[in-house]
Amino acid sequence: MSFQYKNVYLLWLSLLVIAFDQITKQLVVRHLDWYDVVPVMPYLNLVHMKNTGAAFSMLSDAPPAFFVLLGTAVSVGILWWLRRNPRGQTLLAAALSLIMGGAMGNVVDRVTRGHVVDFIDFYVGNWHFAAFNVADMAISVGTGLLILDMLLDWWRTRRAEKAETS
Repeated sequence: MSFQYKNVYLLWLSLLVIAFDQITKQLVVRHLDWYDVVPVMPYLNLVHMKNTGAAFSMLSDAPPAFFVLLGTAVSVGILWWLRRNPRGQTLLAAALSLIMGGAMGNVVDRVTRGHVVDFIDFYVGNWHFAAFNVADMAISVGTGLLILDMLLDWWRTRRAEKAETS
């Protein structure tokens, strides 16, 4: 019998994401003026950007309250899932905890600033990817882990079905 952690124990990931996200954003706000660019290495700059929308500035005309409610609703849903499914789905719980931490990191920005601070700028030549932040990275990694969990679940189910028919 293997020991399985309670899924809610992975909420420390959410708190870590929120803390790291807010610390890095505060450093950017304190040390960079709007639209300042600090080259870090080839293809990577630190910038100070304001994002009033969602990913890639979609819905930038929506009020901050919309995104606060959306991020809060997502977080409540994740907490409900973690509580309802108490053990054994570690990868899925970690993925959801990362997504929740990212969502709440950006919610903190919208509540305190009315917008999200973005500061990581990847570029190649004159092409720049949309600026992003630590919260956005956590949401992206969490989403990738969700997809991985679904693929692994599909693979395990398929393997079990093949074993039954053999």
